[in-house]
Amino acid sequence: MLELKDVHTYYGNIHALKGISLTVNDGEIVTLIGSNGAGKSTTLRTIQGLNKPRSGSVVLDGMELHKLPAHEIAALGVAQSPEGRMIFPRMTVLENLEMGAYVRKDRTGFNEDLDHVFTLFPRLKERINQKGGTLSGGEQQMLAMGRALMAKPKILLLDEPSMGLAPLLVELIFEIIKEINKEGTTVLLVEQNALMALSIANRGYVLQTGEIILSDDAQSLKNNEMVQKSYLGVE
Repeated sequence: MLELKDVHTYYGNIHALKGISLTVNDGEIVTLIGSNGAGKSTTLRTIQGLNKPRSGSVVLDGMELHKLPAHEIAALGVAQSPEGRMIFPRMTVLENLEMGAYVRKDRTGFNEDLDHVFTLFPRLKERINQKGGTLSGGEQQMLAMGRALMAKPKILLLDEPSMGLAPLLVELIFEIIKEINKEGTTVLLVEQNALMALSIANRGYVLQTGEIILSDDAQSLKNNEMVQKSYLGVE
């Protein structure tokens, strides 16, 4: 479904992605793991069109995304729940979710999809008229994911969904990611909690200073000695 081939992305003179190549197949959960500054978020921003690669290609179902502006990429079915949630704090929960559906051409399924988001995240239904900025961190994460789902994406990009959340909430969020995937949405997951990410993913890539140093199925990465020492806290 999605293929990055030899992607080089820069911030000014800083070479952030140094020839990234990866694939995400239809129906998979693929995770990118790595330390801070490894290039994980930049990879998602490059797919989304927020950072343009200086060279290389990003292709979704045969469409060359790297040649398109971000709003056209969103309309093609790429939705992101960004790092830091980035909800609209002065808008209500419902208004935030409506913004997620902004790029959709089909308005007919809006209420059905809204009900689906409320089924996944019942807390949001309870807070439907509350301002986004007054929600707890966990609720804001649910809102960011719900907003992305309202775009009815082909592929959902999740950037650090567990960041700053209590352990019980982390487990809940990951259960919901599995459920979203089971319902047919392909997921590309960036996550510092490598153990949780690898426990739900089909495959994974390890990024280090803008380069992929390892890729394998999730179970093999969990058993990899370097991954265990560097990212899973195993001595």
